[in-house]
Amino acid sequence: MPPEPVHAVKLSCHPDTPTDAVHGIAARVRRMLEGKLAVTYVLEADLDRLRIPAPRAPRAANGLWRHTCCEIFIACKGLPAYREFNFSPSGEWATYAFDGYRVPSAGGLDVAAPVAQIAVRDAASRLELDAVIPVDCIPATQTRTTLSLALSAVVEERNGALSYWALRHSPGKPDFHHPEAFALELAASATPPARAGTPPQAGGER
Repeated sequence: MPPEPVHAVKLSCHPDTPTDAVHGIAARVRRMLEGKLAVTYVLEADLDRLRIPAPRAPRAANGLWRHTCCEIFIACKGLPAYREFNFSPSGEWATYAFDGYRVPSAGGLDVAAPVAQIAVRDAASRLELDAVIPVDCIPATQTRTTLSLALSAVVEERNGALSYWALRHSPGKPDFHHPEAFALELAASATPPARAGTPPQAGGER
């Protein structure tokens, strides 16, 4: 069976948070045959001007979006509920669930098991972050469901300034949760696996 297609996109900086330390952010997303979701973020920047979280033991952590962090929001096409995933270059992660626009689902931050496998590579002017999200964490009852995605990133400079990057920005201040941000669709997989349900989580503040 042929591999699932890779969707390559570029993020844009919000006009209210300009920066010359970051030259661009790109992302690649694909739906793996077994139902997992793989995403890669490529940050081109003067890395010595940025504040990059130091490596830590993999764990769930809240508030990652207050610093340099990559994010993806996932919804089933046509449905208001969605999940938010935060991936820090530190190796930490967070996941939140919402019943609708900024309406948290019942529950809390899931700290029982990893929701993503994170790998980070960096050089003088490039940082790459890979994350693989298990199928049980994706908000779909079957991988035959088309997904709507919002991809974004927060970048912190050494002086504390934050820039906000997204595939699509809604009017007004930075808002990664806005329905207009869900600008990428991933078609249903042809081979959905059996899967168990997962309890919802809630949280997030942007």
